[in-house]
Amino acid sequence: MKAVWKKWIVAGIAALLTVGLLWAAQRLVMPKYQSSSIEGSLTEEYYRETLNHDVLFIGDCEVFSNFSPMTLYREYGIASYIRGSAQQLVWQSYALLEDALVTDSPSVVVFNVLALKYGEPQSEAYNRMTIDGMRWGKAKIDAIQSSMTDGEEAITYVFPLLRFHDRWSELTVEDFRCFFEKEPVSFSGYLLRTEVRPVTQTPTPAPLTDPHLPQTSMEWLEKLYTLCESHGIELVLVKSPSIVPHWYDEWDADIVAFANSHGIWYTNTIAQNDEIGIDYETDTCDMGQHLNVAGAEKLSSWFGAELLRRYDLPDRRTDDAYTAVWTEQIEQYERAKATE
Repeated sequence: MKAVWKKWIVAGIAALLTVGLLWAAQRLVMPKYQSSSIEGSLTEEYYRETLNHDVLFIGDCEVFSNFSPMTLYREYGIASYIRGSAQQLVWQSYALLEDALVTDSPSVVVFNVLALKYGEPQSEAYNRMTIDGMRWGKAKIDAIQSSMTDGEEAITYVFPLLRFHDRWSELTVEDFRCFFEKEPVSFSGYLLRTEVRPVTQTPTPAPLTDPHLPQTSMEWLEKLYTLCESHGIELVLVKSPSIVPHWYDEWDADIVAFANSHGIWYTNTIAQNDEIGIDYETDTCDMGQHLNVAGAEKLSSWFGAELLRRYDLPDRRTDDAYTAVWTEQIEQYERAKATE
């Protein structure tokens, strides 16, 4: 009997060691997104949060580059977070919101509409940057199934080691330094950029082959609205300021029609450019695709005032728990602005 138990114990220890080694190998070879493609760190950074958010932003680079939660809090006491990621498709936005609602209770959700132009999965690399950092649950499983491009296999999302095993030859000091914990790259989901690269020309947009946004995208937008409605959340649709990529009037008409039929607020901030005060000589970091911090603060100041005009949002600056967290983060934000 003792011999049998000894065999079981040895087998159990061997199994645990094997699992541990595989986990360590997977953790080591997965991209860390710290010195390059840092937007790949955004999804998992959300799970560091300890306080509720009254406003959640979801969407692509036009949210994590263009809205500053620091400005929203400092000027209006709005506690917000940006669950953005590179080329975040609308079904991924849905999944990230569904995931957030497990622990968060926003009053307002802001969705940037640019990604609605994509009705099909686009890129494995961008899928990974959005999905790999999600915690396991129904939302992540659904996001995987909805997002995979041709040739991708779901098992590689369950066990990323199968996808990234060939990174052994590419490992750097960063992979070992960030093995247990990575440094935050954002400020409540906002990627701060101070560079100034003015617009030098406005490209001529290519003609549309279809004047409407893809039906699949609009169906997911309907699902997003229903999810918000079921949780008593106000859905806001926004098109961030940009010169490129071009936002077509026909697409805008589709969003206006959707917003009107559902009684929700949609703002195309391209049309509000003068009111907001965006100057494409000084407020863009990449010739009109995204705003730098100066532009993001202008947009956020305007947008925060509009939010308060329409919705009953609390001023968290009167709450000691929020004050402690946000004061420290704003100090770090200001230091980063001065040093970048």
